[in-house]
Amino acid sequence: MKNIHKMCMETAEQYGAPGNYVVGANIAGFVKVVDAMIDQGVV
Repeated sequence: MKNIHKMCMETAEQYGAPGNYVVGANIAGFVKVVDAMIDQGVV
């Protein structure tokens, strides 16, 4: 849980919405899915 929280906060800050947990969680989840798709050769 600590890692998830940290990832959400860091991602929100990285994408210009510091402190916005929802934005960070959505972007972090999306990036994780895209990275998996790239690793599998889908994209």
